Parts: sequence; structure tokens; C-alpha cells
Amino acid sequence: MTNPTDLDLTGTTIAFLATDGVEQVELTEPWKAAEAAGATVHLVSLRDEVQGFDHLDKADTFPTDRRVADANPSVYDALVLPGGVANPDELRTDDAAVGFARTFLESGKVVAAICHAPWTLVEAEAVSGRRLTSWPSLATDLRNAGADWVDEEVVVDVDGGPGTLITSRKPDDLPAFNEALLDALSRVGAAVGG
Repeated sequence: MTNPTDLDLTGTTIAFLATDGVEQVELTEPWKAAEAAGATVHLVSLRDEVQGFDHLDKADTFPTDRRVADANPSVYDALVLPGGVANPDELRTDDAAVGFARTFLESGKVVAAICHAPWTLVEAEAVSGRRLTSWPSLATDLRNAGADWVDEEVVVDVDGGPGTLITSRKPDDLPAFNEALLDALSRVGAAVGG
């Protein structure tokens, strides 16, 4: 397993796109892993504060660094889409959020989505021809959108389209998800001399 202290992601900036109903651990664990490796992380949202949840119970709130309508995807090296049911369900109905997510894959950047988060990518028309996983209840939606859905802990797709798409099924997959995210970001940094 990749140890975040073994990587230097200094100079890497990651957008975490989330709104109310985000599964808190799917936001906080990748965030901590990225920060431990030296990356700068920003919470991008539809509102000024995001209500986290621990499954169906309210958890902590998090201040937003930028509203999605004001965020510039070009300043970020990667996008992380945490899950929860309500979070991606609301994001996929917001044109600015969908466009923000679409831009990352179209520009060949790293995108990591866990649990229900691929719903936003379905709306962004960014899963056709891609191999990915998710919470099992999204399998039909993803297949109908042209994805090759598999039931695996973590899937890293670099061949199905531009950019690197990392997906996982649930909070139990977070160690593998975080490792794949950090690994992808370290390869991007090495490729550009970072």
C-alpha cells in the first residue's frame, strides 16, 4: 500500500466536489491522504457550507472554499467526487456541477469517484466506454450510459477515454481508493517534472 508520507504531491491541487448529504468519511479520508502527501485541497460546492452524513445520520459541516459556479477547473490537477446518496443526486441536477466534472475528464485529468458519485459522471455523459465500479444500485444506470460496470474494490481506467478515472464501491474500499488516487497523482506529477 502507498504510504502518503512516501509521496510528495506538493504543487498538486485537488478539487473535492460535494454538497449536503455527502458521506463524510468519503470526503475526509481522501482529503487527509492527499494533504498528508503535500497536496492542496479545496472543497467546491453549490453552497457556502456542506452538511456531512454518516450514512443516514447528520455528521459534521464543512466550509466551502469555492462555489462551483465560480471555480475554474484549469487550476486543479484532479477532481474527487465523494458519495452519499443525496450529494451526487443533487449535484447531477446542477448544470455548473455537471459541467465542472465533465471538464476534468475531457481535459485528461484525474477523476476519482466513490459510491454513488458516478451519478454525476453519468449526467456529464462521461462514462461511455469507461470501465468502472460504484455502489451496486448504480450498476444499471452506468451500463445504460455505456459504461462497463464491474464489482471490484477499485477500478483505474486509463484506456476508456481521456484522463484517469478511479472508482470504488463503498467506504470499506477507501484504503484502495486513496492509494489509487495518490498513485495516479504521483505519476501525473512525475510526467510533468513535478
